[in-house]
Amino acid sequence: MWHRLAHALYKINFKFIARFISQIVKFFTGIEIHPGAKIGNRLFIDHGSGIVIGETAEVGDDCTIYHQATLGGTGKDINKRHPTIGNNVMVGAGAKILGPIYIANNVKIGAESVVLKECLEENVTLVGIPSRVVKKLNNK
Repeated sequence: MWHRLAHALYKINFKFIARFISQIVKFFTGIEIHPGAKIGNRLFIDHGSGIVIGETAEVGDDCTIYHQATLGGTGKDINKRHPTIGNNVMVGAGAKILGPIYIANNVKIGAESVVLKECLEENVTLVGIPSRVVKKLNNK
């Protein structure tokens, strides 16, 4: 709810007020969502402490993000610096998704995984450092 207000203010160039709201919310919840991030419908944040979602990140509909997850940048990119997450994606506890990469729909990212490359394949599970596909779901 607070992110939606901050995002609306950010879009109409009230950036200071938007960042102020996001920092107050971070203080009380431990969840840091930049007001510029685009968040889809029905995002579920479970045990939110330590979650970071960067300014140019985009999160699709019906996603779940667990504690200590980061949708961040690598420091090497300009303009679009953060990931784009498709619909119905699950981001496990402590997972890091870094850079301007795309994660397809219906992907599960395991706990503590580090995702540095795009995942264009739907219905898969990514785990490890760096992440790799370990499971594919057949939709027949």
